Amino acid sequence: MGESRTELVAWLNDLLQINYRKVEQAGTGAAYCQVMDSIYGDVHLTKVKFDTKHEYEYVGNYKVLQRTFDKHKIDKVIPVDRLMKCKFQDNLEFVQWLKQFWDQNYPGGDYDAVLRRKSGPVKTGAVRTGPMATGSRKPGPGSGSTRTTSRTASGASGRLSSGSASQTTMDNHSSSMIIELNKQLAELKVTVDGLEKERDFYFGKLRDIEILVQEQLDDLEAKGQAMNGEAPDAPVLKDIQAVLYSTEDGFEVPPEDEDVVAGGGHQDFDDETF
Repeated sequence: MGESRTELVAWLNDLLQINYRKVEQAGTGAAYCQVMDSIYGDVHLTKVKFDTKHEYEYVGNYKVLQRTFDKHKIDKVIPVDRLMKCKFQDNLEFVQWLKQFWDQNYPGGDYDAVLRRKSGPVKTGAVRTGPMATGSRKPGPGSGSTRTTSRTASGASGRLSSGSASQTTMDNHSSSMIIELNKQLAELKVTVDGLEKERDFYFGKLRDIEILVQEQLDDLEAKGQAMNGEAPDAPVLKDIQAVLYSTEDGFEVPPEDEDVVAGGGHQDFDDETF
């Protein structure tokens, strides 16, 4: 039975002194090249791109890998097109084969992965919280376990640091949003206050007109002129009054005690819109 993906990733990290988190990350081809170098020691790692961002760099890595296979007459087809997609299953199967090949062919002794790369630690996109150990790899009981534990602790610390940074960023973003929303709320309150003052201003004028019209009609009625049509102003006054009292469908007239102005004096207006 093949080793699990967790065991395989731990093996790659321990052998190559890298910090992969998923087996799919090996799909760039860089790790495959250096595993072969740990066996034969003749892979041109200076041509291998570990910090890859473009597909053409993946292709370059696999060209180096294929030349190594050809040179050492390794009868294994490299499924480049599938591996380059960095899919889990394809890379898992290839890493499983590579681990078996390494177990059978690794000459033993020390292998200094970082020194062989001649370019410092590999950048894999994962958070790294400190410098990685650069000592030579010497197979032996517990050595892989110790390094794996150390990197696991380092990785956990990195995830915590990353989480704290993310939380701080979210808190800062939330604070900025709160400040912006409070600013918008203050502006809306100023707008509402202005509209209410404007409403009360025009409402007061309409009430004054209503009172004047009613007083004129009352005066005409008292003189007996409104009923017999002798006062030419009566129809106009009634039309004005009809406009003042007209409402839209569904509008409910407020109770009379909330709407009457006694003697035409000062009135504290309610919040209803006229």
